[in-house]
Amino acid sequence: MGHLPKLIADLALILAAGAIVTLLFRRIKQPLVLGYIIAGFLVGPHVSIVPTIIDNENVKTLAEIGVIFLLFSLGLEFSFKKLLRVGGAASITAIVEIVAILVLGYFVGRWMNWSVMDSMFLGGLLASSSTTIIIRAFDELGVKRKQFAGIVFGVLIVEDIVVILLMVLLSTMAVSQQFDGAEMVSSILRLLFFLAVWFMAGIFLLPSFLRLTKKLLDEETLLILSIGLCLGMVVLATQIGFSAELGAFVMGSILAETTSAEKIEHLFKPVKDLFGSIFFVSVGMMIDPAAMVEHRWAILWVTLLTIFGKMVSTTVGALLSGQPLKQSIQVGMSMAQIGEFAFIVATLGITLGVTSDFLFPVAVGVSAITTFTTPYFIKFSEPFYNFISRLIPPRLLNMLNRYSTGAQNIQAESEWKIVLRSYATIVGANAIIIIAIMLLAVTFFLPFLNERFENLALSKLLFLVITFAAIAPFMWALMARKPHNSAYTTLWLDKKYNHGPLLVLEVCRVIIAVLLVGFLVDRIYSGTIAFLVVIPVAIIVLFFFSKRIQGFYNRLHSRFIDNLNEREREAQSANGDPNSSFSPWDAHLADFTINQNAPFIGVPLQELSWREQYGINIAFIKRGEKIIYAPSAQERLYPLDDIGVIGTDEQLQTFKPVIDAAEEPSGTQAEDTDNIALQKIVVDEHTKLKGMTIRQSGIREKTSGLVVGIERDGKRILNPDSHTIFEWNDIIWIVGDRRKIQELVKD
Repeated sequence: MGHLPKLIADLALILAAGAIVTLLFRRIKQPLVLGYIIAGFLVGPHVSIVPTIIDNENVKTLAEIGVIFLLFSLGLEFSFKKLLRVGGAASITAIVEIVAILVLGYFVGRWMNWSVMDSMFLGGLLASSSTTIIIRAFDELGVKRKQFAGIVFGVLIVEDIVVILLMVLLSTMAVSQQFDGAEMVSSILRLLFFLAVWFMAGIFLLPSFLRLTKKLLDEETLLILSIGLCLGMVVLATQIGFSAELGAFVMGSILAETTSAEKIEHLFKPVKDLFGSIFFVSVGMMIDPAAMVEHRWAILWVTLLTIFGKMVSTTVGALLSGQPLKQSIQVGMSMAQIGEFAFIVATLGITLGVTSDFLFPVAVGVSAITTFTTPYFIKFSEPFYNFISRLIPPRLLNMLNRYSTGAQNIQAESEWKIVLRSYATIVGANAIIIIAIMLLAVTFFLPFLNERFENLALSKLLFLVITFAAIAPFMWALMARKPHNSAYTTLWLDKKYNHGPLLVLEVCRVIIAVLLVGFLVDRIYSGTIAFLVVIPVAIIVLFFFSKRIQGFYNRLHSRFIDNLNEREREAQSANGDPNSSFSPWDAHLADFTINQNAPFIGVPLQELSWREQYGINIAFIKRGEKIIYAPSAQERLYPLDDIGVIGTDEQLQTFKPVIDAAEEPSGTQAEDTDNIALQKIVVDEHTKLKGMTIRQSGIREKTSGLVVGIERDGKRILNPDSHTIFEWNDIIWIVGDRRKIQELVKD
């Protein structure tokens, strides 16, 4: 080949520069992202010390692929179930922090005389913190097992999904060049609708497809298939009017619910790293030193906003969620930086042509500064709390502690809450599916029939019959599927005044179903025909064929639920980190790995007396693929066992040297113990535990768990004796299998 394309020469330069600089950054233990950015700066158009990139357009195309693959990889790590399990504390903290920083970012931008779009994108790029930097700092400082770290990880999960939505909204605003409240609400509803459709369709189809083709999918084919699915969803998302990044993230999050998720993530990592490095190098190429010097004051103000704005807003959010002051300050001081998403948001603004060029160097400057300050803020968060606690008046401190205790007071889940949630799930899910089928039928199926049949009356009739047959199972579920049976029955039989509200709920969902059918018929006939002819006929058909329709729907529903839970069933436990379970107790779960040379290997737990010495409890032992829940006193520990330990920060800190006689083997943290969690139940007429001892209750056998505490009349009984008798309104804390504990409450 006599002529070498410019792209190949540019790619060689990018990768060589990235490798050299990142080797240096790994040596000095700094984030590789900053290394890639500096490499891009060196090979960019503003520096002439080394060779410069020639074909910028091709590099931009590769960078766009890099963003798509980064978002796809984030989706693979995300999982919608993980968001549902984040917990109220992390969700409230994240929402308060994001709203505050968006508003502050906008007004600081306007204060610096930036344009409206520059100011809005400034708020958007400040909305997320860096998962990479925080995890690295936690590892180096040894605080990853502390309770506040669990809340930080939960906040990061919520931030990721919110920033994805923000990117969609900012793109919409960039196109319209104005803030239209009605347009924003419409965009949000449209986005949520399509997210729900994509998720339900993906979970229904993809796991089944992967299961059927499992024998044919080697590593190469699985990688090609996953990339094809990613890019296919990107094309679909852009055709509908959403961003490519959203499509990539959605497909990744759908694949995250399959049993192939870990394998896809492992196979895809080199691809992500390659194109991700090109993206971050392209970010560095846009840095203009003259612009950074020119806008040095903007970098300073935005840095101060990032550090103090995020620190204060996150601390306030944690306090509002019911966390103690110490934990809230630790969470706030951990989040005082901007993450990799800042560069993606800034790139989005430049790509759309709605932001100024200086926004990028400002983002890079702020990221560099806050990257170096983050470890120090985390390290000094506890001393800072001690300093603050001495300044705060004792009365105010007591008030904050009372609020924290009150916010975390556990109440039994009411029957009405269960029933309303069941109604919302049934109506919402089925209505979304019905609307999606109707939109597809009107957009594609009706024009198809009109082209094939000259008789328009016949084509309309066929359209109506076939479309109604497609939505019939979901229409039946919308109108007739029973909500949570035991809770519904309890409410109906409990008090007569419950009958009226329950009947209103039934009538409302029937009205919704009638309106949806009317909407479909109105597309081809008049409203009069819809309500006088078609709707009565439809109701009669649903009534006479209800058993067949119900059976078909139940098969569809069972398949969806089986696909949704397939990964959990195969792993015998949900994916994730035990620390993702948040509780109002100071005690929480932490995981450890038994060293190969530990002196206590083979010794029965009873003889170790760790509970008596350190106040901790062993919640589970993971040995290979086997999990031993609530191990007995005669159980022994063996090399490379993963154990779940429950205790307070202080207890775990004291206990840690016992386990860490030598460094833990890397990469051995369990990936399948998320269902082992600290849960609570209330002794009431539903649990029927009043008057039983812990041993008589059978909680250990029913939940594979251990009763670690009882809260009674505001007092806590830690590590209660097995002969302790349960009393009315006791709050029982159990560490065990999350699903079995929930089943115990339902029973």
